[in-house]
Amino acid sequence: MSFENWAAFAAASSILLVIPGPTILLVVSYALGQGWRTALPMAVGVALGDFTAMTLSMLGIGALLAASATVFTVLKVIGAGYLIYLGIKLFRAGGALKAEPRTDTVSAARMMAHAWLVTALNPKSITFFVAFLPQFLDRHADFWTQMLIFEATFLTLAFFNAFGYALVASRARAIVRNPKAIRIFNRTGGTLLVGAGIATVAMRSGN
Repeated sequence: MSFENWAAFAAASSILLVIPGPTILLVVSYALGQGWRTALPMAVGVALGDFTAMTLSMLGIGALLAASATVFTVLKVIGAGYLIYLGIKLFRAGGALKAEPRTDTVSAARMMAHAWLVTALNPKSITFFVAFLPQFLDRHADFWTQMLIFEATFLTLAFFNAFGYALVASRARAIVRNPKAIRIFNRTGGTLLVGAGIATVAMRSGN
């Protein structure tokens, strides 16, 4: 795997993680209701949830990669179309972040488990990884090495993203409830998703 490929994956992952989704809404809800102490258990739970979903996705992709180059190419094209669809949907989304403060007192372990369940058991997470990861995989490089690097990179970014959201929500609540800021996140992320999908289609057409 080239450094450029890893850097592209890290950059794309960073941008996509910033976009608010169900997991971030949960993190913000706990932080709004219970403060900065929720940051660590929620971030750990999110990372564990992403590890579960990403590992399942990578194993499935690996099986397809081993089965047929043609099947893997088809998967990349389908994934590119899915990214374009997600990008358009995200771009058209509103600017509201509907996260109500959770005031129920729960232990750090329960918060972590809740974050893990929401992240890992969301069917959209696995679907997203199946569409997103093949865009950066090199068929001619060792799959398991790429899996280790991609997972370590994404999980580190996911942890710090969730941790950061929790701290911001607990200290600067107006920011996470600012429709203009959320709209900027959505439109930026949507544009980048569409761009990634179109770039993949263009690369396949040029081969």
